[in-house]
Amino acid sequence: MELLSYKTLEEQKFDGYLLKEAPEKVLQFGEGNFLRAFVDYFFDRMNEEADFNGKVCVTQPIGQGLGDMMNEQDCLYTLFLRGSENGQKVNNKRVISALSRCLNPYQDYQELLNCAKNPDLRFIVSNTTEAGIVYDPSCKKEDTPPASFPAKLTDFLYHRYENKLPGFIILSCELIDNNGAALKKCVHQYIEQWQLGEAFAAWVDAENIFCSTLVDRIVPGYPRNEAEQICAELGYKDNLIDTGEVFGFWVIEGPQSIKEELPIEKTGLPIIVVDDVTPYKQRKVRILNGAHTSFIMAAYLAGQDIVRDCMKDEVIHGFMNKTIYDEVIPTLDLPKDNLMQFAADVTERFANPFVDHQLLSISLNSTSKWKARCMPSLLEYAKRNDGKLAKCMTFSFAAYLCFYHAGTKRGEGCLLAQRGEDTYEIKDDAFVLDFFFEHKDDSDEALAKAVIANEEFWGADLKKLSGFEEEVVKDLALIREKGMYEALREIQK
Repeated sequence: MELLSYKTLEEQKFDGYLLKEAPEKVLQFGEGNFLRAFVDYFFDRMNEEADFNGKVCVTQPIGQGLGDMMNEQDCLYTLFLRGSENGQKVNNKRVISALSRCLNPYQDYQELLNCAKNPDLRFIVSNTTEAGIVYDPSCKKEDTPPASFPAKLTDFLYHRYENKLPGFIILSCELIDNNGAALKKCVHQYIEQWQLGEAFAAWVDAENIFCSTLVDRIVPGYPRNEAEQICAELGYKDNLIDTGEVFGFWVIEGPQSIKEELPIEKTGLPIIVVDDVTPYKQRKVRILNGAHTSFIMAAYLAGQDIVRDCMKDEVIHGFMNKTIYDEVIPTLDLPKDNLMQFAADVTERFANPFVDHQLLSISLNSTSKWKARCMPSLLEYAKRNDGKLAKCMTFSFAAYLCFYHAGTKRGEGCLLAQRGEDTYEIKDDAFVLDFFFEHKDDSDEALAKAVIANEEFWGADLKKLSGFEEEVVKDLALIREKGMYEALREIQK
């Protein structure tokens, strides 16, 4: 079977969209599954539908990467966007031809720096993981390359400046708050450390737009178990097959002038440019992520294992809906129809027939997740309702206590607990596991009191929330009396 390439597709008389030659307009730090199923897909669509006519030059952020594999197949790959839309199973296939080449700066750093001389280059995109945007003072100007991504970017911008060319629109996709601002701060730290001068610092600020962005698409990536069958059906070997869910949404914080160069409105792509990404970040964290965290531990203890199956259970699905529509949406400030549509999309995403999303995998580090995803809704609900407690969100905290309190034995980096005859692992930060192990013999009342009072977990917010401890204890008693599944049913009445 021939390897995927332009030649292979030509021999197959491929009749889909392909862009073989175009100027490189985008430099992308990162070659992983997410960027290829999200950003590069969008650029491919803009090439076809809006005459963007631009290629993406990719560079590996670390020494070991996909560069050789990508270049071997002309940086082409097959993307499957799969899921559910309007209750119907969807499996869309597209060969992505937006990429031109993949550079390895650890083998030839100068080749990367030469891209700074390209007058067509206008965008820089990055997704170097949450740990990628960090200031590492050990990075030196003379390093080839510097280790950190912000250091490489600073050096690249300096070469651009020396070539007297315009700056860039920089789109950070790392999953940290204010990612664009954090990246810009790191760049300025290197400018100061490397003594690159005030004139260059001023050019960085005046000529470049560092956009914070919010990205939203679940990307399972390479379908290892299906790859052989897929390649047989495609008629070519593709070592870079990528899969993602159908849903996608990209929020870019920056001036509206970005749309003059990024033709998103001509394509109808789910990309928006806004003055402040914060409300959309809150929407995603509190509705999508908050829904996950608020029901998965209760659902697991009620006998479920996969998110999709929870959507088929009227009691668990009903609990999730009541949490989202009655307790979370009323605490958010985007237009209600916007929030309602996003919530409806969440249900379809959770029901994705192609993704086996394990409840136990979502339960990892649930203490910090509950604080970030659920606690803000709980507190805001009480604030907006004269101190009234959000019933389902309070119950979700009780379910969290049940899930963790069952961990009565030590495992390697975890606590071991029982669900019927099944043993499950509770994984969290060491100080969290130590705390729950120390309280494994507590009564419900003592446990609720101790956990809620733990300011290392929550700050002081939960301790100050009037009536919360008492309601959690009542919910724990309900769970002990009726079992988790019936308690989930009861709490919705």
